[in-house]
Amino acid sequence: MALAAWGAGSCDKRPEPLTIDNALTAEEIAAGRLTPEVMWKMSRVGDSSLSPDGSKLLYQQTDYSMSENRGVTTLWIEDTVSETATRLTDTSSNSLSPRWSADGETIYFLSDRSGSMQVWRMNAQGAEAEQITGNGNGEGIPDVEGFGVSPDGKHIWWVQTVHVAARKSSDVYTDMPKSQARIYDDLMARHWDYWDEGDYRHIFVGRLGKGLVTGGTDIIGADAAWDAPLAPYFDMAEIAWNHAGTKLAYTCKPLTGTDYAVSTDSDIFIYDVATGTTRNICKPRTGCKSECAGEVMECVAEMPGYDKYPVWSPDDSKIAFRSMRRAGNESDKERLMICDLQTGTMRDLTATFDYNAMNTVWEDADHLLFIAPIEATHQICRVTVPPADSVGLASQVEVLTKGDHDINAFTLSDRHIAAEVCTISMATEFFDVDPATGTMVRISSVNRPIYDRIRMGNVQKRWVKTTDGKEMLTWVILPPDFDETKKYPVLLYCQGGPQSVVSQFWSYRWNFQLMAAQGYIVVAPNRRGLPSFGQEWLDQISGDYSGQNIRDYLSAIDDVAREPWADETRMGCVGASYGGYSVYFLAGCHEKRFKAFIAHCGIFDFDSMYGHTEELWFVNNDYGGPYWDKENAVAQRSYANSPHKFVTKWDTPILIFTGEKDFRIPYTQSLEAFTAARVRGIPARLVEFENEAHQVFKPQNSLVWNREFFGWLDKYVKGE
Repeated sequence: MALAAWGAGSCDKRPEPLTIDNALTAEEIAAGRLTPEVMWKMSRVGDSSLSPDGSKLLYQQTDYSMSENRGVTTLWIEDTVSETATRLTDTSSNSLSPRWSADGETIYFLSDRSGSMQVWRMNAQGAEAEQITGNGNGEGIPDVEGFGVSPDGKHIWWVQTVHVAARKSSDVYTDMPKSQARIYDDLMARHWDYWDEGDYRHIFVGRLGKGLVTGGTDIIGADAAWDAPLAPYFDMAEIAWNHAGTKLAYTCKPLTGTDYAVSTDSDIFIYDVATGTTRNICKPRTGCKSECAGEVMECVAEMPGYDKYPVWSPDDSKIAFRSMRRAGNESDKERLMICDLQTGTMRDLTATFDYNAMNTVWEDADHLLFIAPIEATHQICRVTVPPADSVGLASQVEVLTKGDHDINAFTLSDRHIAAEVCTISMATEFFDVDPATGTMVRISSVNRPIYDRIRMGNVQKRWVKTTDGKEMLTWVILPPDFDETKKYPVLLYCQGGPQSVVSQFWSYRWNFQLMAAQGYIVVAPNRRGLPSFGQEWLDQISGDYSGQNIRDYLSAIDDVAREPWADETRMGCVGASYGGYSVYFLAGCHEKRFKAFIAHCGIFDFDSMYGHTEELWFVNNDYGGPYWDKENAVAQRSYANSPHKFVTKWDTPILIFTGEKDFRIPYTQSLEAFTAARVRGIPARLVEFENEAHQVFKPQNSLVWNREFFGWLDKYVKGE
């Protein structure tokens, strides 16, 4: 690795570089075992893109200092032929979201080196860094959260917060500036991990020239009380320039109040830079028809769910995007749609393909590449765009890659594909993918010093028979140095979501290899309600949380428990979010299978959850409706099977994690469960993180989480 020389720029306010010491200690090398401390020494890479000629891979990398309890993100460039990586920025500031200019001569990126997060640019060698947004001193300027430079280099969009509504008492009563209250007349008062204080993310477009960008047009509207891109993830991939640099496509859900809280109806909008006009392609003019799976129907009737992630065709005549057909269902099939911008016709390219489409890229004018979850893996697929006059002709999807891995993202340039790939045993590395054959060759070794010294456990792919006669894919992760003549304690992993696939993912929070390295066999089933096994398998869970998917869990753990190397007298059950709900529910019906439970941010009381949570479309779809709808049989079945109604059957020690800033499944759910366990005399422990939300991200908090997690299992499952 080499560090490129680069200019500091006139607005440089960086502190001393953060010292990153990710070398393994002699003790860690001797043990050869994955521990939480070792895992936090791993570099985390992503947000990659190939240079226009395909010869260089640009990406960001985050490394952490445990003693400082923080990390730093730097920019790197790798020669795809020599596989030599060079760091372009140092560790004194965060640099992220790198983007190539169309000619490959300039790199644009975000950096906080001036005191706030702004857009900068430098040459392809990492030198001559120059700030291009903000006021130059970093004071009083909102952070830029994302950006995109037009292909012709003339314009730039960026996202920043705009204060558009009076929610704080000091805004409502300006003569009371020290008052600290929030005032609401409608939903949503809070979302995910923040209270609505009247600030929303808006897209700005400005002219790009020499020096700082001046002015800028808020294309969402200065008074618009909604976000673009969408909350709570604010994914900048929802915004895209056309190739001419004249128009900007973006995702927005222009709803407010209760209408917003119960709806998933987002649309694709196109902003014309020259005229300043905006067009909604998902709500066309009255009378406009669309083709979908060979049928002609009104666009408005066909687009009531999420429509997101626009991608322009090479000639800018079409837009590909992802669309969910059903309103209020955030986990409906993600169809790959094509909109002809001249005629307004829509086509579903994946009508006969029973999997989601993600990360769409135009390969050429007639083909698109995308990622699909298929049987608990993520693969690159190709689909042909049918001719405009081929009404009713179904598009055929080719699965290009194969193998037990997750391809999480990829970029295409000059007939080269560079993919971000991980497995249960490997954090993200970069692979070259042959577009013709799908052959994959690893081209990076970011964490080789770890892998060369740490032993991973074997991962088994197991098909388990369910109680209704289906076959369920279950990953079984064995401890390193596994000895089949011995007996090992077993953990059942319950996935969250609930509609999130148990794929070949590498997680820094719920890591299967980390659990196996502590001497546990991990059982991770793809129970009902998970993607990658068809829409019927996915849909089954909605309105039936306590039904077949719970039986699937028990089928998986019982199947593995019959193995001679599995100790059925020492088994635990762990999970987060919906997985936490699963833990609470299983605690009331496990029939002595488990010695200990661990629930992280789980749903405990369905009645109170309906009022505690914020995205009401979620509980309306997954529960079937509100608890007061006594005529709704689906909803009443959901509430009748809430875990809190079965606490009289709890008889097993339980550890409960929660985050004080979690508004998705608020910490009050965890408090209710902890209270019930202790009043009933059940050994229980509550670990509440005051500065975390639904997940635990901060380094030292993560180590505390892991020590509590494994300490509980070792005590009650291993019996230590």
